[in-house]
This record gives sequence, C-alpha cells and structure tokens, in this order.
Amino acid sequence: MKIAVCIKQVPTREWQPRLNESKTWIREADAAFEMNEPDAYALEAGLRLCEQHGGEVVVCAAGPARVAQVVREALARGADRAIHVEDDRLAAADAYVTAAALAAAMREEQFELVLTGLQSDDQGHGQVGVVLAERLGMAHSTIIMDVQVEGGRLRVKRELEGGWFQWVALPLPALLTIQSGINQLRYATLKGIMGAKKKEVRKTALPEGLAPRQSIVRLYVPEKTKRTELITGAPADAAAELVRRLRDEARAL
Repeated sequence: MKIAVCIKQVPTREWQPRLNESKTWIREADAAFEMNEPDAYALEAGLRLCEQHGGEVVVCAAGPARVAQVVREALARGADRAIHVEDDRLAAADAYVTAAALAAAMREEQFELVLTGLQSDDQGHGQVGVVLAERLGMAHSTIIMDVQVEGGRLRVKRELEGGWFQWVALPLPALLTIQSGINQLRYATLKGIMGAKKKEVRKTALPEGLAPRQSIVRLYVPEKTKRTELITGAPADAAAELVRRLRDEARAL
C-alpha cells in the first residue's frame, strides 16, 4: 500500500507567542517549532498500516526550509521518503494554497491512501485535508479514530458529537483526517535517526499563480479582564435572570 502522510511544522505549545510588527503573524525568528501533534498521530497510523499490509510511507510537507526539521523527524520514526514543497510564502499560507501546493507535488505519485492530522495547532482551520482530497479527486472522511483495510476498501470509525461514533466504508484511493490520541506514538531510535540521513527528500517549488482565498487581518494576544455585574430585584427574579445569563450569554448551562 502506497501511503502519503501530510505533516506540518508549528510553533511549540510552550512558546509564548510574539507578534510581528504588522500584527498578522508571529515573529518566527523568536519561535521554537515542532511537528503538529495531530499529524504525528496520522504518521503513526500510516506506519502501522504499512507494517500490517506492506508498502511504503511517504511524508509530504509544505513550508519554508526550516520544515526539514520535522521531515527528518518523520523519516527517523520510520517513513520511507519525503516530498517537501519548499517556499517561504507557505509559512502562513491559507488552506487553499497549502492544499494546492501539496496536490501538485503529490498527484503524480498516485497514492492509494493519504492521511493528514485533523487540524493544525497554529491556525486550526481543519480544511487542508478536505481541500486536498478534492484537488486529488479522492473520497475522504474526517475525524477518524480507527482505520481498517478490508478487501481493497477502507472501513473507518468517525468521532461524532455527544460521545457517538460512526463506521463508514470508503473505496480506495481515499484521504482521511486523523484525530489525536488514537494510538501510542513511537519515538525515533538512534538507528532511525542515522538512517534518516540517507533517505530521499524530493524538493519541489510552489506552483505559480496560486492566490490565497483568505488572509489574516489582525492577531492579538487575549487580554485578561475582570467585570462584576450586580443583578438587582426580587430574589426569584434575580435568580431567573442569573440562570438566563448563564444559559444564553455565558453558555455555561
């Protein structure tokens, strides 16, 4: 089975965000980066499927040169080779541009299965996977908790709201967005780290003519504020008003 796993490099969760002068993105020179956590679970799912059914796992990434860090990490964990669409403009690209860049680099590979994380830890739109599926002409399913390959088809378990789940059958080729926590992540071994240096990383350029469909107008760090409101009136009326505000405004009930 030929499996692609799309990964992204994001700022570490421990890093305190600092914004650039235009307040439209972070100051990347000050940031520390790591592999997007949902993508790490997608990678683990791909490696396990490859161990069960044979084939290869190819990691695919779109971003500036610094993304090579997480690409090599994925190779050290067990991926066979990598594709890196390298361009500085992809550092804060929207879902449309990112998906289009990945699709252009991946299309000729004819992957049977493409896995992505459910969403990224930085922008969190959860759209790259579904847009990529459309660009590649693949069936897709989202928020996947379990993947089974049966007779050339997929049987997947989707997480729904309220603790419910749904089993869905899909034909191959297909794209799945993987939920975090579905498996136990493996760590790179010393042998894997050394072997990653010899594995192929094919670099491609960003296709010309890709224009973003959305842009970040302004970012800001949330400010802590305190406000006290006194609800006056008869006790019964004040209690009813308190319940209404908790339900309709605070959404706490």
